[in-house]
Amino acid sequence: MRAVAEYIGRSDLQPGDCLPPERELMAELSVGRSTLREVIRHWQALGVVESRRGSGTYLLRRISPETMHLPLAVDRGRSGLLQMLEVRRGLEVEASALAAMRARAADLERIESKLLIMEAVHREKGCAGPEDLAFHLSVYDASGNPVFNQLLSQMRESVQTLFGMSRVRVDFAARSFPFHRKLFEGIAAKDPDAARANTLSILAIVEEDIKDMIR
Repeated sequence: MRAVAEYIGRSDLQPGDCLPPERELMAELSVGRSTLREVIRHWQALGVVESRRGSGTYLLRRISPETMHLPLAVDRGRSGLLQMLEVRRGLEVEASALAAMRARAADLERIESKLLIMEAVHREKGCAGPEDLAFHLSVYDASGNPVFNQLLSQMRESVQTLFGMSRVRVDFAARSFPFHRKLFEGIAAKDPDAARANTLSILAIVEEDIKDMIR
């Protein structure tokens, strides 16, 4: 399983890309057909890949060879989504608090840069999904613990898969944007309590909007 994950990482395969043919993978990895098929079946069950008859096997979610990024097995549907949000909340809050305690000058510059970009896009379009993600990733990095970035990135992907991004409103979580600047200010002030409080404010709005759309 790890060998396949490492191969995908080396090949820079992205979600939506088709995996090489079975015979090519067997030769490249020096594994048997039964071993390879067992890995593919396991990943299919987890929603990592999808086999399309007559077309091939496609990667649905990123796999990191460094961390054996194997997506979480979560029940599909409303209950699984809400469980994921509940766990993510605890991790996000702690990552923000640690960022407030550990962020270096370079981290603060990076976070502020991502914040300014996010705010500019939000003013122009009313939403800033990718820019919002970049901002939060910079906060996770500033925590000094790479596991936060790995786990929370994985959870965001799982939430997107469970929720179905085609259902997202244009103004999704727009009310949370003012709290992003307050979060940055809390981190810059080395105030973990402020960082926690503003992260909770952001997530409360995100979760409220998601719940409104899955009723």
